[in-house]
Amino acid sequence: MFDTLSDRLSATFKNLRGKGRLSEADIDATAREIRIALLEADVALPVVRAFIANVKERARGVEVSQALNPAQQMIKIVNEELVGILGGETRRLRFAKTAPTVIMLAGLQGAGKTTLAGKLGLWLKGQGHSPLLVACDLQRPNAVNQLSVVADRAGVAVYAPEPGNGVGDPVQVAKDSIEFARSKQYDVVVVDTAGRLGIDQELMQQAADIRDAVSPDEILFVVDAMIGQDAVNTAEAFRDGVGFDGVVLSKLDGDARGGAALSIAHVTGKQIMFASNGEKLEDFDAFHPDRMASRILDMGDLLTLIEQAEKTFSQEEAAKMASKLASSKGKDFTLDDFLAQMEQVRKMGSISKLLGMLPGMGQIKDQINNIDERDVDRTAAIIKSMTPKERAEPTIINGSRRARIAKGSGVEVSAVKNLVERFFEARKMMSKMAQGGGMPGMPGMPGMGGGPGRQKKQVKQAKGKRKSGNPMKRKAEEQAEAARREQAAQGGAFGLPGQDGKPAEDFALPDEFKKFMG
Repeated sequence: MFDTLSDRLSATFKNLRGKGRLSEADIDATAREIRIALLEADVALPVVRAFIANVKERARGVEVSQALNPAQQMIKIVNEELVGILGGETRRLRFAKTAPTVIMLAGLQGAGKTTLAGKLGLWLKGQGHSPLLVACDLQRPNAVNQLSVVADRAGVAVYAPEPGNGVGDPVQVAKDSIEFARSKQYDVVVVDTAGRLGIDQELMQQAADIRDAVSPDEILFVVDAMIGQDAVNTAEAFRDGVGFDGVVLSKLDGDARGGAALSIAHVTGKQIMFASNGEKLEDFDAFHPDRMASRILDMGDLLTLIEQAEKTFSQEEAAKMASKLASSKGKDFTLDDFLAQMEQVRKMGSISKLLGMLPGMGQIKDQINNIDERDVDRTAAIIKSMTPKERAEPTIINGSRRARIAKGSGVEVSAVKNLVERFFEARKMMSKMAQGGGMPGMPGMPGMGGGPGRQKKQVKQAKGKRKSGNPMKRKAEEQAEAARREQAAQGGAFGLPGQDGKPAEDFALPDEFKKFMG
């Protein structure tokens, strides 16, 4: 959703690279480019004005003029201001002192409230709660049935005493659900209310009546992130008519420009609490303004990636795999282990999304978007068509074995050969990383090939370098060396080091990683 904004900001910051100080003209030009980028992303005009004013004020201050690297300091300011307009600190759910905690969902029809109720129920279940979904949307055809199906998929309970389709009193259902939750020991009640195609008095009155009947601890306003500025207008109308405590963004995986997400927290004064970024029930999590700002600025989102990995991988299994890779050049790591690791990664989500969370990946997003997710399924089929001995010792796979495996998995013989070759390359690469050698082909980055042995060698070579006896010549050499160090330190648009002196735009994945990805 934020690709266009991210690309524009990236291009803007590249123009600052290499500048020892920022002039008034540099600050004005950067602010102008950022303003255009935000307006093109459909961010509300009042938000853009406030954002640009804050950036320019801070850019002209001491924190940039006295900074060692003014360009990077400018990026830091923009990052902090983005976090500010996205809401600042992460807003957590407030739970009632006495169960059940009541959460009411409100919003327009089509915003995704019913599906989101199931996602929120699954998320609460994962947090150790016992949620109950309540069907109070009795107007929309099959809304009650949809909530029942979603609740069943999420593995949570549903309270739906009325058939819906225009039959039943939603206020009475909401009121009865609280007593039902107390009697059945449910500690969180999620009330799914009806929506309309647009704001009208009947919608507001029904939402207000349900609010008064159940006294919710949290009223969450569900916003379709793809409808642009109208989302902000609708949010203001709901805030004034019914009131709400937080915002939930749905359909954040769409291809709209995303201005609503950047505007709504600033305009309404209510923070974004959750975001839905996919069709699956698992594609839902708490909204972190700092992480979203990092994604927009192509700095990655490693914290979310780590959290997803911790949910999926057990520490015991990870330690077991690491010991296999570290011992005897990784030869204990078999195709069975390779398959198990692939299936674990697959549980974390799509490969494209996972790679997109790494810093600097915005520069190769075309390659990432072209990754075929079905390759993982094809690879699994090939490995499962092998005998246990072939998986343990892939070196025994000859021509006749390859033909049998290809026939069993429905692929070409060349695909089996390529997989085995890729496995050996991947095992070699991962074994080197497990033993502390870093990733080959990516020198200069911590843990990415710039191992301690190489660094010591470089220091030793530099130690014996002679300096010229001519003072003028020596000064020129020192200036050239300082300029070279500054250029290497700046590297990419966001301070990422370059690769062997090349700028960040020439970045390419190492050959070993390309082979691993197929």
